[in-house]
This record gives sequence, structure tokens and C-alpha cells, in this order.
Amino acid sequence: MMTRDQISFTPRAWTELGLLALIWGATFLAVRLALDEVPVLTNVLHRTFWAALALWLWVAVKRLHVPRDLGTWGAFLVMGLLNNIIPFGLFAWGQLTIESGLTAILNGATALFGVLVAALVFPDERLSARKLAGVALGLGGVALAIGPEALRGFDPRSLAQLAVLTGTLSYALAGAWARRTLGGLRPEVAAAGMLTGASLLLLPATLLIDGMPRFDLQPRTWGAIGYASILGTAAAYLLYYRVLAMVGAGNLLIVTLIIPPIAIVLGALVLGETLQPTSFAGFGLLALGLLVINGRRPRLWPRATRPRRATDALNAPE
Repeated sequence: MMTRDQISFTPRAWTELGLLALIWGATFLAVRLALDEVPVLTNVLHRTFWAALALWLWVAVKRLHVPRDLGTWGAFLVMGLLNNIIPFGLFAWGQLTIESGLTAILNGATALFGVLVAALVFPDERLSARKLAGVALGLGGVALAIGPEALRGFDPRSLAQLAVLTGTLSYALAGAWARRTLGGLRPEVAAAGMLTGASLLLLPATLLIDGMPRFDLQPRTWGAIGYASILGTAAAYLLYYRVLAMVGAGNLLIVTLIIPPIAIVLGALVLGETLQPTSFAGFGLLALGLLVINGRRPRLWPRATRPRRATDALNAPE
């Protein structure tokens, strides 16, 4: 078994990691554009349903084994709730009030909560002094990004930021759940099952709250939905585990640092969004915390790779 220090970056890995960050960074913009015409739950249902369909087509083409036992499909339902419905829904609802760039910055808290949840759940994930220092720095960055005024009282903007942070906590819980229940599956199958579970749970809630989904949408809205579901979810999962196999889960934290600048630039160019200086300073402190948690610099040239795990591929930051 290869140690994590034996896992390195290649030029191809750097390229694909940058592409992954670009895809996910633009997903925040796509979700916000779709919200101009599509309600929150319907937005999330579009994203999970079309992404699940695309991944099942991939699974069929690759002729991968599909589990049929009720236990695994029950795990898919829970995973869909934790990794899709709750975070996708809370992020989308939050973006009705706060900037897409700030949402992307707060999304970085996923890694911080992931460290804390893993330390509570798994005996082999102890919270070392280095990790504790990184978490403290990162949480300080999150507090700085949301701004001192949000800590003094709750208003719509404060509630939106709290919703986004709750979504990142749900991502962390999903990572722990996947490690316990889905570790033996291929990542493509686990992702397809998870998104299917999310769609099945979402459908009755969407019909009850939003009503029947409309299909007479503007081309821009359909483009945003297509991007968020096919590229920002289905293709991003496939690309994520490709890069994961090349560089390892620790090095892949770097993608979390690249996503916010992309989302900030796209939000400014397309939506005219502007962020406070404290948001940028908070992102810098959050990035420092993530680097401290990682505890090492990535190598530029390869030595070896390690096997893919479904649990790693599902524990993605967006």
C-alpha cells in the first residue's frame, strides 16, 4: 500500500485539477442563473435527476456491477439526503441572498467540518495538534468572510450564510456515512445511486411545495440547468475520482482553494457581484487553515498512485 507521501502531481493531474476547479467554480454561477426562473427545490431536482441519468448511462456503457440489495439502496437514500438534497438546497436558497463568490468561499468549510466529523466518528482519524490548528485558522477565516456584522444579529443575509455553512456540515456528515456504508462500491455506481436516491426523495417534496415543474423555460435557464447537472455534477464526479487516483485525497484539497477565485470572478463578470474586503481576507485565512490541515506540499512529479475509493469520490466540495 502506497503512503500518501508517495502520491504526486503530474502535468496532466494539474491540468485536470484546474479543469475540475473551473467546472465547480462555474457551477455556483449556473445555479444562481437558474434560480431567476426555477424555485429552489425544482432547481435541485433538475440537478440530481439529469446528473443521475447521465451517470447511469456511463455505468451501462462501462458495464459496471449495480447493487440490488435493499441495504445498499437504503444507504443511497441517506447519502442522497446528506450529500445532495441538504447542501444543494441550502446553497441554492442561500444564493438568493448572498453572492455566489461568497457561497464558494464558505463552501471551503466542508474540509474543516470533515476533519472534525471524522475525528468524532473514526478512531483512526485523531484530531492532532496540526489539524486542530488548521481547523481553528479555517474557522477564523469563515468568521471573517461572513463579516462581524453577521455575528451581531440575524437578518436575511446572515441566515443565508448560516444555511450555506449548514450545507457544508451536511457534506462532512455525508463523507462519514459513505465511508461506513459505501466503501466497497465503484465511485461511478455510488454517485449514480446517491443522486437517484436524492431524486426519489425530492420528487414528492418538490411537487408539494413548488408544484409541477415547468418546461417552458428560457434558453439561458435550460443552459444553466444543463451545466449544473451534466457538467457541474455528473462529469465533475467522474473527473474528481480520476484526479483523486492520481494525487490522493489530501492533495485534492487544493481544488477547494481554486474554486472560490473562479466563482468570484464569474460572479463579478456576469452578475456584477462585489465582495467586501473581509471576504477576501477570510478566504486567505481559510486557505491557510486548509494548507495546515493538509500538512505537506504536493510533489510536481509522480512516484505512484493509489486505488480509488467510492468514499473519497463522494466526499467532494461541491
